[in-house]
Amino acid sequence: MSSDEPARAPQEFAGRRWLFPSALMHELEPDAESSGRRPRRNARDWVVDFSCFLLAVVLGLAAADALPKETGLPHSAAVLDQALGALSCGALWLRRRWPVGLAVAMIPVGFLSNTAGVAAMVVVFTLAVHRPFRYVAWIGGVDLALLPLFYWLRPDPELPFAGVVAFSVLLTVSLVGWGMFVRSKRQLMLSLRDRARRAETEARLRAEQAQRLAREAIAREMHDVLAHRLTLLSVHAGALEFRPDAPGEEIARAAGVIRESAHEALQDLREIIGVLRAGESDDAAGSRPQPTLAALDALVAECREAGLKVTLDQRVTDPAAVPASVGRTAYRIAQEALTNARKHAPGTEVTVSVTGAPGDGLSLTVHNPAPGSEAPPVPGSGQGLIGLTERATLTGGRLEHGVTADGGFEVRAWLPWGGG
Repeated sequence: MSSDEPARAPQEFAGRRWLFPSALMHELEPDAESSGRRPRRNARDWVVDFSCFLLAVVLGLAAADALPKETGLPHSAAVLDQALGALSCGALWLRRRWPVGLAVAMIPVGFLSNTAGVAAMVVVFTLAVHRPFRYVAWIGGVDLALLPLFYWLRPDPELPFAGVVAFSVLLTVSLVGWGMFVRSKRQLMLSLRDRARRAETEARLRAEQAQRLAREAIAREMHDVLAHRLTLLSVHAGALEFRPDAPGEEIARAAGVIRESAHEALQDLREIIGVLRAGESDDAAGSRPQPTLAALDALVAECREAGLKVTLDQRVTDPAAVPASVGRTAYRIAQEALTNARKHAPGTEVTVSVTGAPGDGLSLTVHNPAPGSEAPPVPGSGQGLIGLTERATLTGGRLEHGVTADGGFEVRAWLPWGGG
């Protein structure tokens, strides 16, 4: 995912939805929790519910046929048994909506009705699938405790007491275990869904963070570039203001520098605004490449044309061999230092020294002596060197600046330059 790619919402389950329970599909939907609606029964649910209903009816009728064989069973009890069994079979259609309530209601029903036994088993299985184990433990435990009493009061005419109790207990425990297994499989699918959503969210956050870091880098570039251009405008405009009687050649040259600097500043600002709107990184900023150490000669020449006395001591054999990130940082440091010298020490001679080699690092020093007179005030943020110090630290280097013994000002930077 690129930094400018829009965030994508979690997608719904893309498969044959009718093969899975509607409750599971509802949980897998992205807006299941916020929608507040109940899952609608799908084709699979209809088939399963009808099969359970049909099984409960068929086995209930078989149990009803065996009622006359029970000794000592009154006719009224047999009628009540069959009525409760019929109601239990009909109640199976509500087992998905109220599994706990239906399971609790089936405890006394199952104790009074033998024909409702299959329906009670289906309800216990549904409870194990749709509710946590604590509900199954309490309700299933009560059912298991009542089984011996039920068969003691209504013994099976064909099977021994111990055998029928053991079979019923084993059947109940098996259904509960099967239901818990089905529930664990569904919980596993939901956990995998949540893990996938968290991974998508984290990837989106990483992309947004990368985009934010890129825009912060662009903002730093904007400060460095525009500060240099606008300082030229301010200095030459101030010179024209304080020296209205200057020779015509100097006025024409200052006006040319103002025009060219304003044009360059406008072009830089237009490119930076375009990048910020597009959300691109600084490596794709505009059509012009970012200046590196190889462009230091052009920077010095531009400052000389603007009237600043600059001496360049370039001792790097191949400036183009310097890594791009290191070269850009060195260029920005020199640009900011020359801008500050033009602001605060006009008329002085600035010395720029660059030395270094692969494995030793790149050293940059910009020094200007104390100004002969107080410089006119020039507006500025005063945050340039602070930002460059942070920038040098991020590249693994360091930057120091301060007043020298002769009253001048010096900026010293060291940047890492790994061996080839």
